[in-house]
Amino acid sequence: MKMCSFSETFCRRDIWRENCSIKPGDTVAVWGAGPVGLFSAKSALLLGAGRVIVIDRYDYRLNYAKEDKVVTINYEESEDIIEEIKQLTKGKGPDSCIDAVGMEAHGDSFMGVYDQVKQTLKLENDRPTVLRWAIQVCRKGGTISIPGVYGGFADKIPLGAAFAKGLIFRMGQTHVHRYQEKLFKYIMEGKVKPASIISHRISLDEGPEYYRIFRDKEDNCMKVVIKFPGAAG
Repeated sequence: MKMCSFSETFCRRDIWRENCSIKPGDTVAVWGAGPVGLFSAKSALLLGAGRVIVIDRYDYRLNYAKEDKVVTINYEESEDIIEEIKQLTKGKGPDSCIDAVGMEAHGDSFMGVYDQVKQTLKLENDRPTVLRWAIQVCRKGGTISIPGVYGGFADKIPLGAAFAKGLIFRMGQTHVHRYQEKLFKYIMEGKVKPASIISHRISLDEGPEYYRIFRDKEDNCMKVVIKFPGAAG
């Protein structure tokens, strides 16, 4: 009887498809073109997605996402983001949706302003704009994965629509140790290149200023690497 290695078992059980239930040829929508969203999009392609739709409001971030099988949408330039995604999927909606934004999501609709005001007044912890969009647009029986961080209570989430559609939700922090062997293999094979999203390399004393630059989306800031005093390289 052959003993299976960890890697073989890992692949055979399709652990990589757990959070989003991705099957070959699926359409996956990813909200947020920051580091988490970009690698979510790349992961979806590696898992066999036929097309990935990446949604953000900054063109410099969306440009990082562009490659074969990736469609990008700047939601601030869209007349109706939900309708646009439905048209791209022939009315069905994506098979899976990934909320890689979380509690700090922005929106240009009334509900987006509503969330910002309530969060400012400490009447709400999170701004669930992306989560609402994902529920609205995901196909019936689809999956919503939430790697974006939520911190507490959120308002006006269309739970009834999610129930009626029979949506599956998976969320939480990444199980790093569980996935690192597969990730290292992808990196060694050149299928994933983490350094490609590094936009700035700075010294430790520049850290506070670059936290602000990243927060305010200035200088096309995507990912910052801080070199500590005395560190090699």
